Amino acid sequence: MNKKTELLGNAPIPKALLAMGIPTMIGMLINALYNLVDAYFVGGLGESQMGAISVVFPLGQLIVGLGLLFGNGSGSYISRLLGRGDKETANKAASTALYSGLAVGAVFILFSVIFLKPILSLLGASESILPFALRYSRIYVISCILNVFNVSVSSIITSEGAAKISMLALLLGAVLNCVLNPLFIYVFDLGISGAAIATAISQAASAVVYLFYIFGKKSNFTFKLNDCKFSIEIFSEIFKIGIPVFVFQMLTSVSITLTNNAINPYGDPAIAGMGAVTRLVSMGSLSVFGFIKGFQPIAGFSFGAKKFDRLRNSIKISVLWSTIFCVIVGTLFIIFPSQIISKFTKDDLQMIEIGAKALRANGISFMLFGFHTVYSSLFLALGKGREGFILGACRQGICFIPLILILPIIMKIDGILYAQPIADILAVIVTAFMAVPLHKRLIEMEKSMTS
Repeated sequence: MNKKTELLGNAPIPKALLAMGIPTMIGMLINALYNLVDAYFVGGLGESQMGAISVVFPLGQLIVGLGLLFGNGSGSYISRLLGRGDKETANKAASTALYSGLAVGAVFILFSVIFLKPILSLLGASESILPFALRYSRIYVISCILNVFNVSVSSIITSEGAAKISMLALLLGAVLNCVLNPLFIYVFDLGISGAAIATAISQAASAVVYLFYIFGKKSNFTFKLNDCKFSIEIFSEIFKIGIPVFVFQMLTSVSITLTNNAINPYGDPAIAGMGAVTRLVSMGSLSVFGFIKGFQPIAGFSFGAKKFDRLRNSIKISVLWSTIFCVIVGTLFIIFPSQIISKFTKDDLQMIEIGAKALRANGISFMLFGFHTVYSSLFLALGKGREGFILGACRQGICFIPLILILPIIMKIDGILYAQPIADILAVIVTAFMAVPLHKRLIEMEKSMTS
């Protein structure tokens, strides 16, 4: 094994999790900064502009989901293949996933551009928000093909232990985004279009880092077009894990859309306030996803190599560390909600009041987020797509959708603000019931090896 796979298979678990999880966590945290930076600088233009990027956000998340479908789907498979020592099939799976993701992403983006106006209306754009949403999304949606490439490659190379490259790529993009946003929005006076241009250039910079890694032949994979193998076996393994990941991402978009539509009657400040909360919670959740993304290849490799002690130890430490992080972030949301939300507006008191109330409620439920995420990701890492699908769909689909449809009727605007926190708590309960049988199964598999 080379140094990267040695890390996955033999390094002490705390060292392996830090080496894999921290870079991916920082990378995902940096990625979340894209949304926060856009919101921070666009917020200075007005509530309608802030509402516009909130409306476009779920469409971008859906497109990114296509990259996650092929990237995360192949990543789980690749980690298990490397654990078994099958590097040839892993290389074919990596190339097949990358080019398939780009092709599907390009088709979806073309469809979105053609039907952009009705899509934005469906996503909750009011008459005052729609012109700004169109101006922003015409640039942003096209640039999302770069995001599909970045997300796909990031997941694939993380599966071979190259987490630091993903962190560097995202760091470069985030720094550029922080610099270019105020430059294009205010100095060049491009307004909301400037935010989209800044994001597109930043994504391109991240893509260049990945291309240098690929063409520098530092990867275990060649990513050559002729290495693609469009076989039933490879696609079934990719889709078994990738589809649950994509459905989760799609449900995230659906949940934001339903929230936007539910809060639309309360005006642009309410939409902007919930948009700010969505980005803040997304920043915290993406940080956890980033850390767990580093945990997944360790879990998949250990399972493929039948190292069950290593697998159990990685689960225990991941739950502990992610929970500590979630408690810290949740506490900040609970104690300082008004101060945090006020950073996204020019002293709109209604937006601050609504946003602070929602952020405080989300802070309470976020403390349990790490436990849920470890196990929903673990099932996928082990190739258990059905269980992973159920847990992935639970938080923002199975539990959330009925709540966002029913609670506003009963509780008015409070029903909208509390729907996600209640859904989070229900998802944790379901996770606990599914975790127990999994551990029993792992113990049985280990006993059958020694008997």
